[in-house]
Amino acid sequence: MRPRSRLRNLLAALACCLPLAANAQPAPARSELIIGLSQFPTILHPSIESMIVKAYALGFVHRPITAYDADWKLTCLMCTSLPTVENGLAKTEAGGGMAVTFTLPADAFWADGIPVTTDDVLFSWNVGKHPQSGVANAAIYRSISRIDTSADKKTFTLHLEKASGGYNVVTDFRVLPAHVEKAAFAEPEQYRKRSLYMAAPTTAGLYDGPYRVSEVATGSHVVLERNPYWKGKTPAFDRIVLRTIENTSALQAALLSGQIHMIAGEMGLPLDQAVSLANRLPAGLKAEFKPGLVYEHLDVNPAHPALADARVRKALLYGIDRQAISREMFGGKLPLADSNISPLEPIYSTSARRYGYDPRRAAALLDDAGWKAAGPGPRRNAAGQPLVIELGTTAGNHSRELVQQVIQAQLRQIGVEIRPFTEVSRSFFADKVTKRAFSGMILYSWFGTPGQVPRSTLHSAFIPSSANNFSGQNFTGYANPRMDALIDALEAELDPAKRADLWRQMQELYADDLPALPLFFTTASFITPDWLSGLRPTGHDAPSSLWVADWNRVAAAQR
Repeated sequence: MRPRSRLRNLLAALACCLPLAANAQPAPARSELIIGLSQFPTILHPSIESMIVKAYALGFVHRPITAYDADWKLTCLMCTSLPTVENGLAKTEAGGGMAVTFTLPADAFWADGIPVTTDDVLFSWNVGKHPQSGVANAAIYRSISRIDTSADKKTFTLHLEKASGGYNVVTDFRVLPAHVEKAAFAEPEQYRKRSLYMAAPTTAGLYDGPYRVSEVATGSHVVLERNPYWKGKTPAFDRIVLRTIENTSALQAALLSGQIHMIAGEMGLPLDQAVSLANRLPAGLKAEFKPGLVYEHLDVNPAHPALADARVRKALLYGIDRQAISREMFGGKLPLADSNISPLEPIYSTSARRYGYDPRRAAALLDDAGWKAAGPGPRRNAAGQPLVIELGTTAGNHSRELVQQVIQAQLRQIGVEIRPFTEVSRSFFADKVTKRAFSGMILYSWFGTPGQVPRSTLHSAFIPSSANNFSGQNFTGYANPRMDALIDALEAELDPAKRADLWRQMQELYADDLPALPLFFTTASFITPDWLSGLRPTGHDAPSSLWVADWNRVAAAQR
C-alpha cells in the first residue's frame, strides 16, 4: 500500500463523526453575545503565562500600549501618538540607547473609576523586571534602564539600554493597576499566586478596556460586562459570555444548536473541522479564514537522552510527512514551516534548511546517532535503551489529537515509538509548558507578532525555572551562544539591510539546531452569525477582540 493511501486510511479510521448542520437561531433579543472557545485561560494576568485564549479574553477588557491591527500596522491603543524618530518622540542617546516618549490618553480609566497614570506604568515596570515576579516576557522590561514621568502623570519616557529597530513596539509592556495590585506584589516571589487577576479576577479595577470581567467559572465561562468608565466608542453588546467547550466536536454542535452565537478564530475550531463545517453551514452563519502567524510546532525537551542530539531531532522531522498531513487533513491549505518565521513576513528567508519527507535519510541519521534498529519494536542505543518519546497536546482538540496519532504512526516506520498523551489546556499550559514539565515533546502553537525578535522564546537568559519563578518563554531550554548573539545584534541594529541579514542567519540557525520541530503555519477560522459585523481577523497575536468596540449588531433589514 502506498504511503498516501495508508495515511488516508488512518485518518478515516481516527476521524470522529461530526454533527450534522442544524438551523441557526436568529439574533438574540437582548444585547448579549455568546462566544465559543476551545480552551479556558489559566490566569487573566496580562503578563503572567502565555496563552492565545488568555490574550483573546484580555482583548475585551485590557489595553496594551501599542498593537498591530488587522492591516498589520502598528497603532496606539493606550497612547495618544505613536513615537517615531521622524516625529521626535523617539531619539537616540549617548551610549547607544534610545529615549521613547508615550502619552497615556487623558480619558483612560480603570473600571473602578481610577485614572490610568504613570504610577501604573512605573509599577508595571518594577513587576516586569523583577526576577521573581513570574512574568512571561520579561525581556521588554529588562531592556529599559529608566522611566521618566511628567507632573501630570500622563506622559512617560522609556530609556532603552540599546537602540532597537522595534523601539516603539511595546505590545508586551502591559500596564497594571498599581492601586489594586501593589499589595499583592509586596512579596514578589508570591505575586503569581496573590495577584488579584488570580485571587479575585472580578475586581473592577483590574481592567481598562471596553468591558470588565464580572464572573469567572473556572473551566466553563467568563462573563464580561461594559466598563462604565470606558470613554472610547461604546460597544454594541451589554454583555459578552466567553464559553469554553474543550471538545471541538461538541463546540461545533453548540454552535449549530444555537447555544453559542459564534466561534472565535483565535482559539476555536481546528482548520479541518472548520473547512468541513463551512461547506455545509446553515443559513444565518458565515465562515471566514485568515492565514497568519500561528506557528504549530513540537517543543522538545533537550534533557531526553535522544532529543539532546540534533541528529535525532532532524531524523524526526525527516520522518514526519508534513506535506501529506496538510494535504489529507487540511486540503493542502497549511504551508509547511521551515523555522519559526512565516513566509507571510517580509523578514522571511528562503535560505533556511528545508525538511521534506525522507524516511531513509531519517534512518541514516538515527544510525549515525547510535540508535540502531533491533528487530521488532523501537530502535535502541548502545546501553540498550529503547527510543521512546512521549508526545503531549491539548485534550479535546480534534485536529491536534489526530495529527498526534498520525505522527505516532509515521515515526513508528523509522523505529521511533511515540507515546501520546493529552491534558486539558489549563494544566497543559500551566504545568507541562510553562514549568517545562514534559519529558519528550509537546504539540501546540505560538501566535506571533509581526517582526518580533524572539528573545523571550529563544534566548538562553529566558529559560523558565523554579529559580526565576518560571519567568520567560524559552520552554525548550534552548541555549546556543550564537543564537543569543544574533538576538542581541538584531535588537540593536537599525540598518534595514543588516537587519535582514541577521534575520536570515537566525532562521538558518533555527532550522539547523531545531530547538523545536516546525510543522505548519495554520489558518484561523472564524464562524460568526450574519447579524454580527465589524469583526476583522488580524492573523497575528493581537486578537480581534481588541477592536470589539467596532463590532455591531446588524438589523435584519440591513443584511
